[in-house]
Amino acid sequence: MPYVIAGVAAVVFGVLGFVFGWNGRRKSAESTIHSAEDEARRILGDAIKNAESKKKEALLEAKDEIHNLRQETERDLRERRSEVQRQEHRLQQKEESLDRKIDNLEAKEEKLSQRAKVIEEKIEECDRLKQSQMDLLEKISGFSKEQAKSHLLELLDGELTHEKAVKILEAEQQAKDEADRIAKKIIGSAIQRCAADHSSEMTVSVVALPSDEMKGRIIGREGRNVRALETATGVDLIIDDTPETITLSSFDPVRREIARVALEKLIMDGRIHPARIEECVAKATAEVEAIIRQEGERAMVESDVHNLNPEIIKLLGKLRYRTSYGQNVLNHSLEVCHIAGLIAAEMGADITLAKRAGLLHDIGKALDHEQEGSHIQLGVEVAKKYRENDVVINAIHAHHGEVEPKSIIAFIIQAADAISAARPGARRENIENYIKRLEKLEEIANSFNGVESSFAIQAGREVRIMVKPEVVGEDEMVIMSREIAQRIENELEYPGQIKVNVIRESRAVNYAK
Repeated sequence: MPYVIAGVAAVVFGVLGFVFGWNGRRKSAESTIHSAEDEARRILGDAIKNAESKKKEALLEAKDEIHNLRQETERDLRERRSEVQRQEHRLQQKEESLDRKIDNLEAKEEKLSQRAKVIEEKIEECDRLKQSQMDLLEKISGFSKEQAKSHLLELLDGELTHEKAVKILEAEQQAKDEADRIAKKIIGSAIQRCAADHSSEMTVSVVALPSDEMKGRIIGREGRNVRALETATGVDLIIDDTPETITLSSFDPVRREIARVALEKLIMDGRIHPARIEECVAKATAEVEAIIRQEGERAMVESDVHNLNPEIIKLLGKLRYRTSYGQNVLNHSLEVCHIAGLIAAEMGADITLAKRAGLLHDIGKALDHEQEGSHIQLGVEVAKKYRENDVVINAIHAHHGEVEPKSIIAFIIQAADAISAARPGARRENIENYIKRLEKLEEIANSFNGVESSFAIQAGREVRIMVKPEVVGEDEMVIMSREIAQRIENELEYPGQIKVNVIRESRAVNYAK
């Protein structure tokens, strides 16, 4: 029983404790809620206050901005109004000025109209005076106006015909003189502005030896070294009594150059036997081919001619070892190229084509030792093979007159080639042929009736003929010079041209005693 009471009491106390604890927690929660609500109301109040203050600030700023904009707008309006007023003022001034000008023009027109009336009256008066003078002249002369005009024209017709003929002759002579002057100026300028060096190599090369003992080593046992060198190069070695020299002879200049280089290498090396000869010839061939390429490229650069086929460049390089009458063909081609370019520039022709044709005009001479045909035919074949311009091909074909020139470039190349080949010092020929040509010139001149004496002068470029005045008259002298020139053209071969100068002189001599 006591345990039951104790349990009930414990339960009652527990319930009472729970109730009291729950009430305490509820009160505590209510107080926390109240404090939170107060805090929320405070925060809300602060936020409302801040919002209102910011609203007021924004309103103030907006008002200030509106005020500033209004001031700027008013200022712009004032400026525009003032500008419009200035424009109106200027327009008004212009209108006033135009009005004044119109008034002045109207006044001038009035004056001009009055003057025109006066002038018309004076013209009418002049017409009346002219008519009266014409009537008086007709009365005095007995001719009408048309009859007098016809009569005057008949009188002047003969005189006018003669004057026209004289004027035409004068104009033709002036045109010829001017054309000759311009041509001489163009050619003279081209010659003066281009002066290339000239070679005097022929068909032999001379190699110097350090001593005569070297000749025996080059000949070798029973001449085997000489035979090996001649077989490898295709060049004849001339070993004679000339001290310390060996002569290389060949009509192929490239082979002769290869032999010269190979022989110099053998002399420097000292080992001379057939195997070493073949080795040195192979090296010399490679060196000469490299030099040929370099010379071709140099010629292309110096002439300012581009886009040449590599084979044509190689052929140009071969011309370095080719000579014609002692003139180096590569130097001659470069000179013709430069002269042709200068003449083309003066004449308004295509400078590029002229220089290209001038450079390639003798390209066939690089092949005429190896292939059949003239250098012109070979040059035309090469140009066609490597697709050169038709104008260039025609210039190559026509530069010695074998075909008709088809362009001004071909004529320019003919002139440039003649200038380069014919000027003094450019070429030389065998002394025997030279003497024979001079003798033949004098023989042709002396064969004509009435010739007293003849002299070939200026290295055979002029023949001066003295005729008997009692046999050859003035008119016959002109015919004789033409016939002599034709015979020279038909019977002689010569570079350039030969001047035929016929002189007729009459002398009267007496003595005072």
